[in-house]
Amino acid sequence: MAEAYIVAAARTAGGRRGGRLSNWHPVDLAAEVINAVVDRSGVDPAAIDDVIMGCVDQAGAQAGNIGRMAVLASKLPESVPGVAIDRQCGSSQQAVHFAAQAVMSGTMDIVMAAGVEVMSLVPIGASAKIGKDAGMGYFQSPNINRKYNNFFFSQFAGAELMAKKYELSKDDLDRFALESHQRAIAATKAGAFKDEIVPVQVRTADGKATDEMHTVDEGIRFDATLAGIQGVKLLQEGGCITAATASQICDGAAAILVVNERGLKTLGVEPLARIHQMSVIGSDPVMMLAGPIPATELALKKAGMKIDDIDLYEVNEAFAPVPLGWMKAVHADPARLNVHGGAIALGHPLGCTGAKLMTTLINALKQQGKRYGLQTMCEGGGTANATIIERL
Repeated sequence: MAEAYIVAAARTAGGRRGGRLSNWHPVDLAAEVINAVVDRSGVDPAAIDDVIMGCVDQAGAQAGNIGRMAVLASKLPESVPGVAIDRQCGSSQQAVHFAAQAVMSGTMDIVMAAGVEVMSLVPIGASAKIGKDAGMGYFQSPNINRKYNNFFFSQFAGAELMAKKYELSKDDLDRFALESHQRAIAATKAGAFKDEIVPVQVRTADGKATDEMHTVDEGIRFDATLAGIQGVKLLQEGGCITAATASQICDGAAAILVVNERGLKTLGVEPLARIHQMSVIGSDPVMMLAGPIPATELALKKAGMKIDDIDLYEVNEAFAPVPLGWMKAVHADPARLNVHGGAIALGHPLGCTGAKLMTTLINALKQQGKRYGLQTMCEGGGTANATIIERL
């Protein structure tokens, strides 16, 4: 079977809700990173076999097959198809998996995996509200409700359950949140994100471009203190999670070009990384967020590796208990986790995050001269992806 290689990756800097990316149409923002990856790889745009776009809330400006719409808004020709997929927060990580599977099968040679979410414009949960007035309620059907005793699936509840299961205190979560900001601050000041971020123009409310460029992740709190984090109100009485220990609502886009050996010859470039192993699993939808643990275990088992063989990990900081519980369960080294900060500081633009984290992981491995990286993230409904890459 053919191998799958990553030859280019790029992301926008994250934008806060109502911030510097909030006036971008998500289709156009996605087109920006597609164009950047085309430029960085030198690929003939017409040679791209498909664009696979992760996006969670496919409603409003993100409806109508945003993968295809992004192709039409980009420099790619009309002959390039596009598709939108939803595996919740893992949507664009799954896009990378689908792209890799396509080129490994030999049915395609050059595939763009991407993700976008402009949460300022299309709020989280927007697509779940459609149909409620028609009497069909939300996405939990009568069969699901009977099976799970009318428990309303909630990521907040799942995060609290993880904190309880892995005996994580509020102080543990608060200190982890501070470290996320501190690592993001250090990475930003050191220029660690420079090679991965695509500068984009800030736009006005009517969509017109300004001369101001957005180049720095807007969610980082450069003045973050433990006392400030500790003072944030609990999201649930008797719980331990606050807004400060949860991922930030964020706008952003990211794209990755995946090819096989024929694709490498066509482009005439050296790959950045090889996709070494991929896994995706279903897990308990009540706890919901613990999926990265069995997904990691499965990926390591299939790769014939141990966690100590992995040099760097990217575990999405949907809520602080997720990476902290994951570390306890798989006995991972805290020094290798989210070394440039995570979603608590940098934001979590839902369908974009998988490709965003992969872009950061590739660059961090290069900067540190390391070989293997593992990325995993929890996803709504109790699923999780895990990907092991090898820097080349």
